[in-house]
Amino acid sequence: MKRNIVIATVAAAALIGGGTVAAYAAAGDDDGAATQRQSSVRIADDRDDSPEDAAEDRADDRDDQRDDDSVEVRSDAAGAKVTAAEAIAAALKHTPGTAVGADLDDDGSRAWEVGVVKGDGTEHDVRVSASDGKVLGTHRDDDDDDAREDLAALKGADVDAREAALAAAAKGTVTDVDLDDDGPAAWSVETTKGEWKVDLKTGKVTQDLDD
Repeated sequence: MKRNIVIATVAAAALIGGGTVAAYAAAGDDDGAATQRQSSVRIADDRDDSPEDAAEDRADDRDDQRDDDSVEVRSDAAGAKVTAAEAIAAALKHTPGTAVGADLDDDGSRAWEVGVVKGDGTEHDVRVSASDGKVLGTHRDDDDDDAREDLAALKGADVDAREAALAAAAKGTVTDVDLDDDGPAAWSVETTKGEWKVDLKTGKVTQDLDD
């Protein structure tokens, strides 16, 4: 008799325990289903984005990047006492030739790097202090093909790199001067207020809308 009672008690406990496990399993299944439904909703929401929304997102990303770049450019320019035109003049005095570009380094060195192509077709990078205009050093650029292409693009030009920097200075502090030979050749100048093109013949400054 006692044995039957014990067996019945154990069976009841097993049923209760099994019911509890089953309840937990059911609850787990419900939670998993809810999570899956939420994931499905999120995926559906992403897929429902229209092409216009996606384009707006990309435009916002570009604007944010440009804002970050603008802050960095203004910070670099604020620490430079020597202008782009002055740096180019100092580089040419040290290394005679044709200036094909000038860039204010953003590595904290406070120096201009001016590209000069000599008469023999070799290009040299001349570093000029952005604090006092002194030449810090020079080294030869191994890519002479680019140097010859730059000279060819500048053939017949009436506006040199220094003059382009002076012309664009009316549009903000110049931080970069480069020769743009994609299409009609022109000087491409970056300032704290945007990017500009300077005509090789007339020196006319227009906003660069390509970007």
